[in-house]
Amino acid sequence: MRSHPLLATRVLRTDLGATRFGLATSRALGPAVVRNRVRRRLREALRSMAPELRPGWDVLVIARPGLVAADHRAMRETLARLLRRSGVLGGEGNSVNRKDIS
Repeated sequence: MRSHPLLATRVLRTDLGATRFGLATSRALGPAVVRNRVRRRLREALRSMAPELRPGWDVLVIARPGLVAADHRAMRETLARLLRRSGVLGGEGNSVNRKDIS
């Protein structure tokens, strides 16, 4: 598990040819409107990173309350840093399924 005040990630190596993502947004973030906005922002950040993602990982991204007020740049940089430290980010030519990020 990699951790930051805005996000936490848990990764598991798989034998699949794709990288899959799960997003966890608890009620601590706020009402449903806020949680849904956080999920949309995270999905967009993951889509923009898709070409650099390495295949063969299951990733759980856990949003923390500080993420609600964070701007897009801070969220994307934090997510990229955590994924890079976990070994998920940094490759080329990944077969990430768009459905797995949605």
